[in-house]
Amino acid sequence: MTDHVTTHEAEDDARNEGILIWLNGALVPRDQAVVSVYDSGFMLGDGVWEGLRLYNGKWAFLDDHMDRLFEAARAIDLDIGMTREQVVAALLGTQRANAMHTDAHARLMVTRGVKSRPFQHPGLSRQGPTMTIIMEHSRPSIPRPIRLATVPHIRGLPMSQDPKLNSHSKLNCVLACIAAEKAGADEALMLDVHGFVNTTNACNFFIVRRGEVWTSTGDYCMNGITRAKVIALCRENGIPVHERNYSLVDTYSADEAFLTGTFGAQTPVAEVDGRRIGTGEMGSVTTRIRELYKALIQRETA
Repeated sequence: MTDHVTTHEAEDDARNEGILIWLNGALVPRDQAVVSVYDSGFMLGDGVWEGLRLYNGKWAFLDDHMDRLFEAARAIDLDIGMTREQVVAALLGTQRANAMHTDAHARLMVTRGVKSRPFQHPGLSRQGPTMTIIMEHSRPSIPRPIRLATVPHIRGLPMSQDPKLNSHSKLNCVLACIAAEKAGADEALMLDVHGFVNTTNACNFFIVRRGEVWTSTGDYCMNGITRAKVIALCRENGIPVHERNYSLVDTYSADEAFLTGTFGAQTPVAEVDGRRIGTGEMGSVTTRIRELYKALIQRETA
């Protein structure tokens, strides 16, 4: 069995060595795509980002991703310096420059920009935002269902750092992932401030019990677009789905568990804290949801 895998495992693709990256309006080779050590994102994690997936020449759920990006920027008082249409044009231009049609992943990042001095105050970022688009050929290749371990790092209250934000400040999730790997798992299962099961360090988390799909209330988890699509698909197709508080006891005795995210769509979970979930393989409800999601992608990108 593979020792450790991640929810972002992808096939090696030699074409990624020659990709062009969009950086502040210019397309530059990968090894030349650099930012200042004074950049707010590098120095403080001060920025927001989006992950998008290309299928059949179209970016899936593009409007949803643009909504989330601009809402997050407003929430942290960051002026992107571009209109929504200009951001989409930059994305499409990067896609054309890299001759990408399908099985590609884009990470669009915006920071508060270069600071005049190496300190925290946002007023020191005076040159305008830094924006970049990293686009890679990327076909998911996860060799087996994921193993999770519950960690002490929690998804916190919105008055500290709202977990709904796709912010550059991901240290809490990085530390959670490290703790899970130290425990022999692949990724971390994180609880909320009340001790209820919430999300993983990288994806949203679902369980299946007696044919019903359960996920967290959404109060402390990432504002996942794939999560929302899965919930909607369940409701539209007669699969009982509940956004609710539930515990590790409920999780350990679940029939199935899976993760959702832009990259991997739906990823099955084999174990939580050393306890096998169901058969340890993808279950029938997860399989049906995956098929419904693939059909949704086909409609979205037709």
